[in-house]
Formats: sequence, structure tokens, C-alpha cells
Amino acid sequence: MAAAEKQPVTITCAGPLNGVLSGVLTWADQRFPLMSLWRDHLAEYYAPKNFNFWYYFGSLAMLVLVLQIATGIFLVMHYKPDAALAFASVEYIMRDVPGGWLIRYMHSTGASAFFIVVYLHMFRGLMYGSYRKPRELIWIFGMLIYLSLMAEAFFGYLLPWGQMSYWGAQVIVNLFDALPIIGPDLSLWIRGDYVVSDATLNRFFSFHVIAIPLVLLGLVAAHIMALHEVGSNNPDGVEIKKVTDPKTGHPVDGIPFHPYYTVKDTLGAVVFAIVFCVIMFFMPELGGYFLEYNNFIPADPLKTPAHIAPVWYFTPYYSILRATTEDFMWVLGLALVAYSALLAGTLRIQAARVAVAAIAAVLLAGFFTIDPKVWGVVLMGAATLIFFLLPWLDQSPVKSIRYKGTLCRSALAVFVIVFLILGYYGTQPVTTGGTLISQVCTLLYFAFFLLMPWYTRMDKTTPEPERVTG
Repeated sequence: MAAAEKQPVTITCAGPLNGVLSGVLTWADQRFPLMSLWRDHLAEYYAPKNFNFWYYFGSLAMLVLVLQIATGIFLVMHYKPDAALAFASVEYIMRDVPGGWLIRYMHSTGASAFFIVVYLHMFRGLMYGSYRKPRELIWIFGMLIYLSLMAEAFFGYLLPWGQMSYWGAQVIVNLFDALPIIGPDLSLWIRGDYVVSDATLNRFFSFHVIAIPLVLLGLVAAHIMALHEVGSNNPDGVEIKKVTDPKTGHPVDGIPFHPYYTVKDTLGAVVFAIVFCVIMFFMPELGGYFLEYNNFIPADPLKTPAHIAPVWYFTPYYSILRATTEDFMWVLGLALVAYSALLAGTLRIQAARVAVAAIAAVLLAGFFTIDPKVWGVVLMGAATLIFFLLPWLDQSPVKSIRYKGTLCRSALAVFVIVFLILGYYGTQPVTTGGTLISQVCTLLYFAFFLLMPWYTRMDKTTPEPERVTG
């Protein structure tokens, strides 16, 4: 039997332009899945009815992404990716292009706003277990977005060609030089020259304007598609698809995303826009955290700033890098021995125990034979990549922090405080006391993840409800 042909769809619209608009939409829907996309992702996508304040930040991240792309397009029209002209072109945008100062400040403020909403979005995932089954792939896509966003920010950081842009890029690129064997060639390939120069600026411009945005858009699309396939999580951690209306098949604890959450997200967007505009119009530098004062000085390869630090959203990881000193390697060695013993004592298979001991021995030997600078780079990278393992590290019988006990709640609170402390000390000049605090916080940072299988099992939880509680 031949496959049934798609039945023609007629779309009707109310209002004086009913006939024309209905005809256009009907014509488009017969050639493009217009209405099915509308139904699947908005009108008939049922989301839990107990979303709270923390669920604003996913839609706000989308809003800032659109803002960054739109303002970036207008900035590229006047920007010159040339080492001799880049700084002057930014000044030209700020002083001579009609509305250029506004677009530039929207873009620079938007960069920090993007990380703020993404960090809060990730924190909500940590609180409510949004990385747990069946949402592991959503979390992985989200973390890939986070890494791409960091790459996008790093490549864009050099473009103003100010003092901090130039020297910040110089420091970050030189980190790759510390890697054994491939380091020197890798850093040379990234720079395109033996020093940060015009070739570096052109490479970073290409990545910032073309390559990374395309990757970001693809990952965001995959993130949303995966989300709508398995459904949204909620503060109770209840799977709303388990209880459906026998007549309609819709979750009884869900409501259509449109109009309920589109209206709610619009309110969040308005409040966000107010705060955004206050910062953009009255304090776009935000004390040097959003726009460093050294970046208002043209790049000078012969004059190093007194204190070089990356932008605030990189500073927690920068603190981990700086905390990895020769003395700290002894502490890491002791921590490795203790963790290996704990892991080996938990495993029941003898071969697994032997493997753990062998890996620990190799790492321990490396701690005292390889430059601590290399391990600083390794720890900095591991600090971001370890988030990918969360779906399997968390062994709690419940998803949401609402039903977890004191151990899990305390661990999350300590982790947030540690992350903020690392971020602060990453902006400050190196001191003995600051380094010591950063080292303690580095240990606590990794302990949050590596000890998670044990403290999530030991934690006293309460049963999740069968239905959402509001």
C-alpha cells in the first residue's frame, strides 16, 4: 500500500488581515513543518507546572546569545582585524560611529551577562539534579556549550588589542607551551607566530566571528532538542510523563509552555533588561571586572602590566593554575594516595584494584618528575572537564536538593563558596596567604566531585513525591 499523502492544513487567523495571513501561513506550512514545530516546541510542549525562579536563566541565556550575535554583526562592520588598526577601530566605533558606543557596551556587558546567567543555569542543574537519568545527554550538550562559550570569550578577548587583551592572551597561550612534547608546537600553531601578533589577531578574529558561533548555535539546537525529547526537570525531580491524562495523553502535572512560560520568561527578560541597562549605561566597566582599565590603553609588547589577570569568569580556574606550586605537589601526592586507598577499598574486583594502584603510582611519579606548571594546566583543564562526569558521580536515590540531606546540601554550599573564593583570588596579585587559600579551595573543589559517590550514598534522604508539590 502506498504511503498516505500528507493532508493539507488550513491555518486561520483572526483580525482584519485574516485572509491574507492565513493564506501565507497555510502555504508555508505545506512546504515547511511550521505548525508542527510550533506545537512540538511551544504550544503543545508540556513543562512541569512548578517551575520557579531558577528556571529563568535558560531562556535568558538564549536571549543574551541572540543579543551577542546581533551586536557582534554590527561591530564587525566597523572593526579592523589588524594589529596596527584594531585599537583605533574600537575607538572609532566608540566615538564616531552613530550608536557605536551603545552597541560596543551592549556587547561587552553581554559577555559578562552571558556567563552570569550560564553559571546560575548550571547551579540550578546542580541543585535539582538536572544531569540525572534520563537527561545525561542534555547535561553533556550543556557543558559543551559552556566550553564553547569559554573559547568564544577567550578569542574575543584579544580583539580590542588593549594592554590587558594582549598580555592576557600572551599568558593564556603560553600555558599550552608547558605541555610535554606537543606544547611548543601547539602554542606556535595557536599564535600563528612566535609571539602574539597580527597573525594571532586574525586567527582569533576568525574563530570568534565564524567558527565558534556556528558551533554554539548547533550545540544550543541539540541541547533544546534533547530537552524536548525527554522533558524538563523540575524542583521536585518528579518525571511528569509518568502520570498522564487518559483522554488527552498530556501530563497532568504539566502545562503548555506557551502561553504560560512564554509570559513568565517575558517577565524575567524585562527584569533582566532593566538590570542590564543600569549596568550598561551607568557602570559598563563595573569596577574593572567587565572592562579592565588597562584595556583602554593600546597594546604595547614592550610594557608588561603590573598585574595580569583574565576576565572574572575565568578567574576560578586561573586560581587553580596559580595554586599549583612545587610545595602543593606534595599535598596533591598525599591526597592521591588517600583517594586511591579509598577507591581500592570500595572496589570488589581485584583487577580493578590493581588498575587503581597502577594509575596512582604513575601519577605519583609524574607529580615529582614533571614541572608543577604542567600540572597546573592539567588541573585547570580537569576543573572544567570534571563537570561532564556528574551524571555518574551522583549516586543519590533522589534528584532534587529538596529531598537530599545535610551532607549533600553542605557539600553544594561549600562548593559554591569555594568557587567564589577562587574567583576572587584569581583577580588579585599573588600573595603567600592568597596562594594558601587558593590551594585549600582547590582541594575542596575537586573533593566535591571525587567524593560525591560516597557522600551521596551516605546522605539521609526523604522520598520524592509521586506528583509535583508546587
